[in-house]
Amino acid sequence: MSRIIQTDQAARIGCMHLEENGVIGYHQAVVPQLLLIINGEGVVRGANDKVESVQSGDAVFWEKGEWHETKSTAGLTAIVIESEVLTPASFMSQR
Repeated sequence: MSRIIQTDQAARIGCMHLEENGVIGYHQAVVPQLLLIINGEGVVRGANDKVESVQSGDAVFWEKGEWHETKSTAGLTAIVIESEVLTPASFMSQR
């Protein structure tokens, strides 16, 4: 078991599924957001316009207000956690 996050304040947790050639378009994070890829693969792009490949087992964190996008040619499924108090660095290693 891997610890993901612990918060004493409200958090929204959802499951996102992108079909083949799916896109969650470029937009700002309303609150800090953690994207946990649980199946499939794709690419993400942040405010620096750098495109990073992601696959099952990867996690991506966006700060509040950060512009970002998620795409997949093959499809992917991810858990999305949103909360004003997310600090995943205290639980997860960074690369």
